[in-house]
Amino acid sequence: MSTDRLSGLLDEYAELEKRLADPAIHADQATARRVGRRFAELSPLYKAAGELEQARADQEAARELAAEDSTFAAEADAIAARLPALEERLAELLIPRDPHDAKDVILEIKAGEGGEESALFAGDLLRMFQRYAERRGWITEVIEAQDSDLGGVKDVSLAVKTKGVPEGGNGVWSRLKWEGGVHRVQRVPVTESQGRIHTSAAGVLVLPEAEEVDVSIDPNDLRIDVFRSSGPGGQSVNTTDSAVRITHLPTGIVVSCQNEKSQLQNREQAMRILRARLLAAAQEEADAAASDARRSQVRTVDRSERIRTYNFPQNRITDHRIGYTAYNLDLVLGGDMDGVLDALAEADRQARLAGDTELKRS
Repeated sequence: MSTDRLSGLLDEYAELEKRLADPAIHADQATARRVGRRFAELSPLYKAAGELEQARADQEAARELAAEDSTFAAEADAIAARLPALEERLAELLIPRDPHDAKDVILEIKAGEGGEESALFAGDLLRMFQRYAERRGWITEVIEAQDSDLGGVKDVSLAVKTKGVPEGGNGVWSRLKWEGGVHRVQRVPVTESQGRIHTSAAGVLVLPEAEEVDVSIDPNDLRIDVFRSSGPGGQSVNTTDSAVRITHLPTGIVVSCQNEKSQLQNREQAMRILRARLLAAAQEEADAAASDARRSQVRTVDRSERIRTYNFPQNRITDHRIGYTAYNLDLVLGGDMDGVLDALAEADRQARLAGDTELKRS
């Protein structure tokens, strides 16, 4: 156990506690939220360190008293038996965690191979995430969506947020970060007249939502175009040029938004997505420099690179990264995702304890 690291984190906790006690910090809600999240993230460590310190002090006191009264010897032994578990818990909390765990996320879901059936499946995934968020008490917001003709979605961006400061620093990212990749579905499509099972896929990209302080964007690096919004099939749904397309010239990243009624609102939504994509790109670059073995989330919707399969005839869900299989697909699509997400979280915990950076997310 690194005593220097522990000491540094406990000092940081004390400093954050002082900042949160200062009424002035609440004049800037963004700063207060960021400091509050970090404070919540360090709270379990502070509690675990305090419990271990208290247990050691109690053991020492019991040993001293046992010299005069033998009945305290049993108490000292009982405390000694508890120490390894407390030490293990603290050591686990000292393992560097994902720096984005406390963040909200933007989920991007894109239909892939499979035409209209893929778009329908992308819509199923959207509803699955929305229902799971509802179960967790999170807030969801569709930032941008392109619907398909049969009621699916070709492309959708969904913001998912916690209410207030997440407990223990475990925000939306800590639960949904492994969802990025290709999701494959096997079922009889509504467009299939022969009753044959088809395979199609949809891609999911999970981005930690970036605040303005996380990403610096030079306005001179942006090309902003406006155009008229359109709906499924290309029909115009707006008689004014309210849709916005933002191109980040240094990276070539392009973001378009047309769901809102005003040009200003669409611009603000597009900037949210752009900041998240730039933060993810910067993180990928840093990860690549630190470890060539680190793999990024799947960018192409290729069925051969799937992370998970949803088999409707067998009511089966299989996560191929950890070999997880369950026969409750109907419940999972209804938002009961904790089984597979808990399995992924445990695999990640074991990987960290073994010294790996983290469970590979794709």
